[in-house]
Amino acid sequence: MFDPKTTAFVFPGQGSQFVGMGKELAQASPAARQTFEEADAYLGFALSKLCWDGPEVELNDTINTQPALYTCSVAAWRALHETRRVGEVTPKFVAGHSLGELSALTAAGAMEFEDGVALVRKRGEAMKAAGERSPGGMAAILGLEAAPIIELCAEASAATGQRVQMANDNCPGQIVISGDNDALAKAMELAKARGAKRAQKLPVSIAAHSPLMLSGVDEYRRAVDGVPFIAPVPPLIGNITAAPLTDPNDIRIELPAQLTSPVRWTESVRYMIAQGVTTFIELGSKDVLTTLLKRIDGNVKGLAVGTSRWDWSR
Repeated sequence: MFDPKTTAFVFPGQGSQFVGMGKELAQASPAARQTFEEADAYLGFALSKLCWDGPEVELNDTINTQPALYTCSVAAWRALHETRRVGEVTPKFVAGHSLGELSALTAAGAMEFEDGVALVRKRGEAMKAAGERSPGGMAAILGLEAAPIIELCAEASAATGQRVQMANDNCPGQIVISGDNDALAKAMELAKARGAKRAQKLPVSIAAHSPLMLSGVDEYRRAVDGVPFIAPVPPLIGNITAAPLTDPNDIRIELPAQLTSPVRWTESVRYMIAQGVTTFIELGSKDVLTTLLKRIDGNVKGLAVGTSRWDWSR
């Protein structure tokens, strides 16, 4: 049993999806099953069938991936509450990696599930359209820290006249960069020359968390402005600031800006640890954030509980 006073709930973003996601959870938990049914009704198509049976190519389309991951995370969060009183599972903080920030907002009561389903669908549509207007890519750089990667991205941008920047500071030694293809290739070349263990292009069709998403920001902002946010309880640790977001107006600023800004995940986790968090519970389809946690601080505990009904004896 975890102590809510020293626990944070964290929610993953894209890259955690797989065919079959959430199926076992929905079979075990009425609350999770109802969550998928609600998403199907709100979206007007069988998102649950896509999550559980595929096809994979459709699930991996960002306009489907985003509502699928959001629904799976909220289903896990609701299942967690199903057999306990709410106060017993209210953590000290919530945080989400990129898309996961929207799951975290729902878990913190800042946004209703129905509004969230519509918003993540719109987010996926805006990002996909921006990617079609401004094609680019992303790459994982292993073995270098954030500061030298920021420098080499600036050099690559200057050398090519294009744009590339750090997109995700996932954990020490694992950084994702994003931008125009020529600048991305140059940055990968520079990273290898400066000692990176690996510089690998990722199988994505958009340059998320880079200036190439700028053309989708206004469309997404209009959708964000239509959501009646309230203050999150517990506080949400924002991707852009790596600090608590408690004011709905700050949330409205954060979400659209997130499309073009780096995800400061390492700093976010370290902030929560500095505030006394010793256990991180990942609510989603895999254990991506739990794996990253081991690289950020090996002294804290991570549990991924979204794949099946929560075992309270753990």
